[in-house]
Amino acid sequence: MADAYVDKVANELADLALADQAASGDIGVVDMIGEILGASSQTLQETYLTAIRVRRAEARARAILDQRAANGYKAPPKPKAAPLQGLSDEDKEAAEAVIAAEAAGEPPAVDTASEPQDTATPAANMPRRVTR
Repeated sequence: MADAYVDKVANELADLALADQAASGDIGVVDMIGEILGASSQTLQETYLTAIRVRRAEARARAILDQRAANGYKAPPKPKAAPLQGLSDEDKEAAEAVIAAEAAGEPPAVDTASEPQDTATPAANMPRRVTR
């Protein structure tokens, strides 16, 4: 009986919080409600956060299905790789060229002239030195 009540309340609060977020544009309201619930009832907080995740996952899945129907059920384009961070501009361009070549089905070009020739074998479990 208590589980059904917790599920009912969590589902209602999840619907209200997501509606508030959509109406106000305040993305923090869902987290704020979760924190308030966690201060009083961890069980209700966990059920509420699960309900939020389920609704968001459902929305993403429905959007993909709608997009597929709009595209005539063709395969969607492959997602772009995540942006490369912490690299110099030249290294980013080289890495993006390799990614583009792989996406086109071409074997990547290997430039061995720019890589240092290190004859020493690195010790096991030692991090590689990153140069920037």
